[in-house]
Amino acid sequence: MEFANQIILIAAALITFSIFAGVLSSRIGAPLLLVFLAFGMLAGEDGIGGIVFQDFRLAYLMGSVALALILFDGGLRTKREDFSLALVPAVLLATLGVAVTAAITGVAAHYMLGYNWLEALLLGAIVGPTDAAAVFLLLHLRGLRLRPRVGSTLEVESGLNDPMSIFLTLALVGLISKGWPKGGAGEVALGLAWDFIWQMGGGLIFGLVGGQIVLRAINRLKFSGGIYPILAGALALVVFAGAQKVEASGFLAVYLVGTTLGNNPHRAATEISRFSDGLAWLAQIVMFLMMGLLVTPSKLVPILLPSLAIAAALILVARPVAVWLSLAFLKFDRREISFISWVGLRGAVPIFLATIPILDHVRHAHTIFGVAYVVVLASLLVQGWTISLAAKITDVELPPRPSPRARVEFDLPAGKNRTVVAYTVDPMSIVARRRMARMPFPAGTEIISVMREGQALNAQPSDGLKAGDVVMLMSRTDDLPSLDRLFAARKARAQAKGPGTYDFTLDPDANAGEVADMYGFLVTPHERDHTLASLMHARLGREIERGSRISTGAVQLVALSVDDDGSPQKIGLDLDPPPPQSTRTLIRLRVNEALRSVRELFLADPRN
Repeated sequence: MEFANQIILIAAALITFSIFAGVLSSRIGAPLLLVFLAFGMLAGEDGIGGIVFQDFRLAYLMGSVALALILFDGGLRTKREDFSLALVPAVLLATLGVAVTAAITGVAAHYMLGYNWLEALLLGAIVGPTDAAAVFLLLHLRGLRLRPRVGSTLEVESGLNDPMSIFLTLALVGLISKGWPKGGAGEVALGLAWDFIWQMGGGLIFGLVGGQIVLRAINRLKFSGGIYPILAGALALVVFAGAQKVEASGFLAVYLVGTTLGNNPHRAATEISRFSDGLAWLAQIVMFLMMGLLVTPSKLVPILLPSLAIAAALILVARPVAVWLSLAFLKFDRREISFISWVGLRGAVPIFLATIPILDHVRHAHTIFGVAYVVVLASLLVQGWTISLAAKITDVELPPRPSPRARVEFDLPAGKNRTVVAYTVDPMSIVARRRMARMPFPAGTEIISVMREGQALNAQPSDGLKAGDVVMLMSRTDDLPSLDRLFAARKARAQAKGPGTYDFTLDPDANAGEVADMYGFLVTPHERDHTLASLMHARLGREIERGSRISTGAVQLVALSVDDDGSPQKIGLDLDPPPPQSTRTLIRLRVNEALRSVRELFLADPRN
């Protein structure tokens, strides 16, 4: 009993101290996951804690469960729009990209460590995948807002590439253990191809079918609110374990269960999201601490230089080449490819994969584990610490969107895609500066009540909302991000400029008059029959580029993306655009407007 109490005390203390250390580290910009790994090393046998932990089977078991929970939570937060925007590039990066990364890193390992080709490729496969926990955390925790296609590609890739890396690792471990080539090369290749098809295809089937089963179970079974998050997590692990049992990819399956649940209306959405977020945090902390405890720093010294050389080859050669081969023909520009290449973050997954050769008694397995650990540390130190700088240099960072001051969400019966939310009006929000008649709420949003100074108003205030008002609304679930932006403080936004500054995304083919009535901007009677795209063409009088803007009264329309013909594919609406910064700029705008008016008076619009 005393031993059990001691274990509980040590585990709780490690988690608690890691959280506090993480909070302190954020002040100097250190990657949080690096802190967890370092803290595990400090608590280990070479550190001040002196804890000896070498149970690789337990580490593999706990790592599998932790990674499944992390992927489930990542799936919950991956929106359908992200998939539609980034599925093709993410799949290419998760398959071709991982294979190319493993091959090039394997070549470096062969010459740096003198291993045979199978052993060297095994090391390349282990360090090949980007880490879902590292990518999700470092992108969201830093508050980075990236170009939509870039951010979506990185997140979806990190959720999809683990199955490919696990397949390569298990396949290479099997070949090494069985002494390849035991049969002919063609027979081996055919067997590997079938294994790959079954793992990916089986994981896809388990994930899609299992996701629908989980969704229906949550919507049809009636429990108290606190049971639903536990049910969702337990069923997700059932799908994961079932897929693994038949040698399909449980990691792909559990990620797809999360995406199915996260993109469909269901009971207790808020409770499930919060519970899963907390559980994923716990899984990340435990996983990184445990992987830190497994390593003995003194044993890394003899392999430090070759490990750093392999890390350099991975970061500077293998990842960029893999990204370029995967994305060069998908209309990503050079800056976007450069940023995606740099954010090839490695985390606990390579260390977790490095336990597999140890469990199968592969030659050099402990050295491979040590090399993987050094590679992860180098990636978190170099790439994780510079991710914000890289986003600025490559110009893929968008101005941040402020978070709402307060939002309380209430669940409605499942299947209605409607929710009730309450906001506290921030004095710097858009809604605090507009009358009710010009309130740019998404279509279908209804105000249920307004509370001012503790009193419920009998009617909507004609003079608009004031700072401190509590507003309860009914809206579509999909419109919550738009409402968040409307009720958020805009102090930092007033200084933001650039093509990514916008509040809503609009259809270029939408009728300009109807959109103007909805959002309260100004168009002439002639322009009311235009589409938004033709309105921008008419106002600008030239080929539209990404980031081009036109002013329509107090708001601006922004070209977010443009096709090869110079026509906008996606248009943003900026409700609070920055004012001109100088008298010279103001004069230039007025002259341009005058010239545009003259051109419209004497010349017909060639596009109409």
